[in-house]
Amino acid sequence: MMKLTEVAAPDFDLAMTLDSGQVFHWEKIEHGFCGAIGDRPVYAEQCGDSLRATNGCADLVRNYFSLDHPLAKICASFPNDALMQAARDFCRGLRIIRQPRWECLATFITSSMKQVAHIRQISRALRECFGNAGKIDNYAVHTFPSPQRIARSSEQELRECALGYRAKNLLATAGIVSSGEANLEAWAALSDVDLRAKLCALPGVGAKVANCVMLFAYERLRAFPIDVWIERVLREKYFPRARKLTGRRLRAFSETYFGEHGGYAQQYLFHHARSASRHSGIDRDFSTPLRSARNDKQGACKTSVWRNLSAPRR
Repeated sequence: MMKLTEVAAPDFDLAMTLDSGQVFHWEKIEHGFCGAIGDRPVYAEQCGDSLRATNGCADLVRNYFSLDHPLAKICASFPNDALMQAARDFCRGLRIIRQPRWECLATFITSSMKQVAHIRQISRALRECFGNAGKIDNYAVHTFPSPQRIARSSEQELRECALGYRAKNLLATAGIVSSGEANLEAWAALSDVDLRAKLCALPGVGAKVANCVMLFAYERLRAFPIDVWIERVLREKYFPRARKLTGRRLRAFSETYFGEHGGYAQQYLFHHARSASRHSGIDRDFSTPLRSARNDKQGACKTSVWRNLSAPRR
């Protein structure tokens, strides 16, 4: 029987947070979920305003699920429009997860043009083929493979994990990270503009992936990833009469309108829209970026586009 410790978790919804398209490896078991936080297998279940988690993992769980974020204050900073307020009310308790940097970067490189079910399959295959095996009670848990382990693999081995063309990008980026040329930990000290530029220079990383990594791995809460779901929301709800609406204009609007907690606003809008479509019986690809990775790198990732980050906040 698992030994569990209690962790205070007010204003938190564990199930919603894990189902919101941030992470893809947690599995529902018994009354909770099991997965890995870094190299540590962890089980967590919710009991009202508390979590019960694997013994000895209280601090790890508290940090991973960002239980220190002032969620009420963050939500109060959202724009006061009907759609944003509906998303806020629907997503009560959803928090941005603090993910390990390499794991987050690699996962979102593999997510391009993929649905959630496919991303989960890829994540599981990579973990089972290249990660380290552990256990939570009678349940097997595999950690995400290190960049060194991925770099030692071949493109064909990665393709066998259903990566397709993404295998080449993941392999190349793993080589750059494992060699020390890209120091993901040291990049935490960079400005938003410089961090985005560094990320966009990596194979397989465009504007959407870079913003996901900035938000989920570097806690840059202004970062506002725009995928097809968010593009649709912005076009239909905020620019319903616009005939010509460029990606650049959408990005500039998002950075200024949603403010310093734009990443949270984006996650709430995204989960609200995706959940509404699932309930209506529509299951569309949500992870597709605005354009192909090739075009993304040629345009959307130019750092000049993002200079408005220094504009006054709301």
